[in-house]
Amino acid sequence: MSAAVTALAIIFWVSAGLLVYAQVGYGVLLAILAPLRRRVTPSPAPDRPPAVSVIVPAYAEETVIAGRVANLRALDYPAELLEVIVACDGSVDATAERARAAGADLVLELPRGGKIRAQDTAVQRARGDVVAFSDANAIWEPDALRRLVSAFANPRVGYVCGDVRFVSESGTNQEGLYWRYEMALRALESRLRSVTGGNGAIYATRKESYVVVDPIMGHDLSFPFNMVKRGWLAVYEPAARASEKMVPTIEGEFARKRRMMSHTWPIVLRGGMLSPRGYDPLYAFMIVSHRVLRYSTPFLHLLVLVTSIALLGHGWVYAAALAAQAAILLAALAAGVLPARPLLIARYYVLTTASLAAGLWDWLRRGTPAAWEPAQGTR
Repeated sequence: MSAAVTALAIIFWVSAGLLVYAQVGYGVLLAILAPLRRRVTPSPAPDRPPAVSVIVPAYAEETVIAGRVANLRALDYPAELLEVIVACDGSVDATAERARAAGADLVLELPRGGKIRAQDTAVQRARGDVVAFSDANAIWEPDALRRLVSAFANPRVGYVCGDVRFVSESGTNQEGLYWRYEMALRALESRLRSVTGGNGAIYATRKESYVVVDPIMGHDLSFPFNMVKRGWLAVYEPAARASEKMVPTIEGEFARKRRMMSHTWPIVLRGGMLSPRGYDPLYAFMIVSHRVLRYSTPFLHLLVLVTSIALLGHGWVYAAALAAQAAILLAALAAGVLPARPLLIARYYVLTTASLAAGLWDWLRRGTPAAWEPAQGTR
């Protein structure tokens, strides 16, 4: 075997191994390690729950904001300890008026500056010891806030995210399948050390642990690792449940994830995620496994594809790898004509993997705006 063939074979096996590990192996490893970690005895709940300010950033949300405020007002939480703040980010519709009419305690009408800056301003005005956050189109279960803030009974916890379920009456999007797997990983990470990512539908921080980040860098990814760097725990509370309407189509999910990744890559490459400062070895390993390798999957796929083509004739495994990749691509294409579940899953996987690279391209080519638009079909 020539040196060139050997080099190609090494690239193939390393890339394929990392790809399988990122998608499946990491979850298996967490499932093995998490039960070995001694469970921490839960801290007793305080006699009086903390005062909480729930902040809803909103842009052009006149169709859903009244329902969001009403849902928060109906939570099983002492009314005198709950403040509802709607931070309107330059909304030109009736979002502010409808939020006030629905009973929000404070409605901020801010110049257009993006979701993060709207949240920052709301935190400055918040009266609660805990600040919780929610999307305008999310719905929380009655006990969600009580369950969410119960994690702060542990004085080491600085951030907690809840469980969000994506709901859809119809459509081709397969996000629900992926998200259930992601929530399982989050539960294992939380038990083992701290989560490596959150979600925008339901999460909270102590007001003292809140971090002001670059306005193009969303809280979902930047908060957990920043909390760990500052000595806090970032945990997942599965009993704090919320739901959101899913983007109805796979193509719409591609566009949503492409936009999200244009905000994610700046966090990964220049936002401090790759800096080991403040990480213990276990959490650094989790960041590399769940975040860095996951976001690298389109490039690992490309390496596997190119090397498997180049190595045809040097072993059956390379032909099998090429055939498997071709089958997935053909299934993804066929899903546009025949929307059978296996074909739709293949299409979802191909397009959402491609969105990781597309988001990087968008950020490198034209940067990322701080402002955002509601995802089509989710209101």
